[in-house]
Order: sequence, then C-alpha cells, then structure tokens
Amino acid sequence: MIRDVMTREYVGVSESDSVLGAVKLMRTEEAGSVVVLRGTEPVGILTEWDVLGVVADEHDPDDVVVSAVMSTPVLTMDASRSLADAAGTMSNQNIRRLLVTDESDELAGVLTERDVIAAASASMTGVPTEPETRLEVNDERAVDIDGGEPEFATQGICEVCGSLTRSLANFNGQIICADCREV
Repeated sequence: MIRDVMTREYVGVSESDSVLGAVKLMRTEEAGSVVVLRGTEPVGILTEWDVLGVVADEHDPDDVVVSAVMSTPVLTMDASRSLADAAGTMSNQNIRRLLVTDESDELAGVLTERDVIAAASASMTGVPTEPETRLEVNDERAVDIDGGEPEFATQGICEVCGSLTRSLANFNGQIICADCREV
C-alpha cells in the first residue's frame, strides 16, 4: 500500500510566496518539491522542473510568485491504494510526485518516484522484512529459503519494459513481468 512507502513529511508554501523564497526553503529542507497550500488544501506543487523554467525564461525568481509556475492540477491518491496503482498513475500522467490523502481526504504525505523505486528495489532484491528471512529467486517466483512465502517478494519493476507489476519472474537472467515473458 501507498501508506507503507510514502513520505509523511512534506514542505508547504503559499501561492503568493516568491519562487526564490520557495527555492531557499527547498534547499534548507533538502526537498525536491514543495506542496502549494491554500490554508490546508493542496492547490499545486512546485518542483525543481518548474524552477528551471523560471531560470530558463530569464525571469527573476524573486519577482515570480509560486502560483504563476506551480504544477496544477494536484493529483492525489488515497493512502490505502496499492503501490502499483500509484506507479501506474505516475507513469501515465508523467509525474514524479503524487500527493497522498488519508481516509478523511486530508493531505497525509507525498509519494515520490524515489519511494516507488526503493519499494520495488527492496522487493526485487529480496531485502527481508525481518533479519532472519533470506530469499532466493527461482524460475517462477521468489521463495523464502526457510520455507515461507514472503509478502510482495515478486512485486517490482520489470527489467524489460520498466512497468511496476505484482508478478515478476527470473527468465534468461532477467527479472521480467508476465507480458514480457510472452514476447
């Protein structure tokens, strides 16, 4: 689920803040983006890419307000949705960050491309959830060497097509999805 891998802490700014002020905050907080809030409601997101546009257009970031360059509309997804759903939305919408809401539709955090990759990497490499569990990849599935079936052991990113899938297998030395195995 998204809630298991999302970043719960996020940096927020106002629509009327200057881009320069937002960039300084991003740098201080070591964040690649800031959530643009109207009160407590997210109305946009300002990313590194948006800031590059200001610089490329040769505007003074101190004279440009966040609302003029922020990315909108804000795409959100409930924290209880699957990571595969979120990754699919991010891929289809060509975005690297997705705002996450809780059951009462309040902002709960941000899911980043890095969060998805880390989760997929952990499941592909068999990083155990408990120290004593060791994993091995067979032809069709990952199995716990000690005999159990680890949760999410076969979920990850296909090495051929790059999609996040729930069913990966080792085929000719590559970890691939069912669709790529059929080709």
